[in-house]
Amino acid sequence: MEEIFTRRSIRKYADKPVEKEKIERILRAGMQAPSAMNGQPWEFLVVQDKLKLQRLSRMSLFSKMVAEAPLALILMGDTKKMRAKAFFPQDMGAASENIMLEATHLGLGTVWLGVYSNTERENYIKDLFDLPESVVPFSIIVVGYPGDNQENKFVDRFDPKKIHYEKY
Repeated sequence: MEEIFTRRSIRKYADKPVEKEKIERILRAGMQAPSAMNGQPWEFLVVQDKLKLQRLSRMSLFSKMVAEAPLALILMGDTKKMRAKAFFPQDMGAASENIMLEATHLGLGTVWLGVYSNTERENYIKDLFDLPESVVPFSIIVVGYPGDNQENKFVDRFDPKKIHYEKY
């Protein structure tokens, strides 16, 4: 799958909205992720409102690009619906990766912003979007058409020194 090798973190976006059909396709990809005990603990918040994107961009020093993006997806888990709470981060990581790979396939750029296990970031999002107590923000995937010479392209990261056979 070429998208695995070409996906890059895109932090600058063209002034062009992401089509509704592409948003749905991306979310469908996220929901196809594997999850422990098939728990599917995910919930998704689609943010396109410019004022909300600007507010979301203030979450941390590393989230400023959200203000210029046409779309942010907030991936969350509902603790009331989790079958295997210990594996929640793995389930959500798989959903996050699926979303980014499908976005790349559709000609879009993404960047993953970590939220989970950072109490300050979690609370910022909970307050900003008035989330129920049982809903835990995990990540933000910023999505848009790449701008300013940003592109998804191959960068070889293969390192045979990181491979170990039978023992470390």
